Amino acid sequence: MNKTINLTCIIDDDPIYIFAIKRLLNLRKFSENYLVFKNGEDAINGLIEINKSNNPLPDLILLDINMPIMDGWKFLEAYKDNNLNQSTPIFITSSSKNNVDVIKAEENNYVNGYISKPLNEESLVKIKKSTF
Repeated sequence: MNKTINLTCIIDDDPIYIFAIKRLLNLRKFSENYLVFKNGEDAINGLIEINKSNNPLPDLILLDINMPIMDGWKFLEAYKDNNLNQSTPIFITSSSKNNVDVIKAEENNYVNGYISKPLNEESLVKIKKSTF
């Protein structure tokens, strides 16, 4: 993995997962910077503000499904409704093994893939190969 992603957005409510994924991304020199939101509502509001200020949006979004306030599915609806960067790859990262979630992710035009937690080096390779 030679190419480094400048900005990865992590949308997840689990502080232990956030710590672990940031550590993995650092160790594998996968991403230089992180933007972390604890729910979909904070994320959509933050991304809208970034977009309004003409700052670059993230190069990659890692999105959990099950979060308080606004879950991952509602985030995707709001992302579409606010015409945010449609070329930013979004990967669902979830501990859900529910086939309904996997199918729903595969059918969503904004989702590039579904990766079961915990992410690992193999997951990062999959993300890079499919999007960068």
